[in-house]
Amino acid sequence: METLEKIQEFARQAHEGQRRKYADEPYINHPIRVMQVCEAYTQELPVLAAALLHDVLEDTEVTAEEMQEFLSGVMGEAEVRRTLKLVQELTDVYTHADYPGLNRDQRKSREAERMAKVSPAAQTIKYADILDNSLDIVESESDFAPKYLIESKTLLQRMTWGDKTLHKRAAEAVGQGLLKVRGRK
Repeated sequence: METLEKIQEFARQAHEGQRRKYADEPYINHPIRVMQVCEAYTQELPVLAAALLHDVLEDTEVTAEEMQEFLSGVMGEAEVRRTLKLVQELTDVYTHADYPGLNRDQRKSREAERMAKVSPAAQTIKYADILDNSLDIVESESDFAPKYLIESKTLLQRMTWGDKTLHKRAAEAVGQGLLKVRGRK
């Protein structure tokens, strides 16, 4: 089994039983699509691996230590370090659990400031994440869609170090999504 297939299986097991909030499908479909989008812009194994794993630390019980142990069995040491660093850069720091005194807008504002400083590779993965999430949430016709899209627009305005072409695609998807949800009102 190829390295990315093993990592995808690890992510699938980590997300086992989870469903996408705005699309009726298994959660693992989202990180697979994020990785596939990233694949059009890079072939770097740590970037593609981090795309598959980008929500694992944030949304599952898997710890960074468990992820590192798994990755050490399928990648070289330098690749493990880079993959883990990217996943950690992509993991929300300003969560409600850790910052209960901050409202969502305050947490998202701090998160945007933090994300503006992460590596270009992490920003590129986040662009792919925003692209996939934007398409799902707009199609769901959720009342939360405008808020998510505005937060994503702010993130994209702050995160300018990743792949320029993918940044443009994500920004266009967010802009088109905003037009569509505002047109429904």
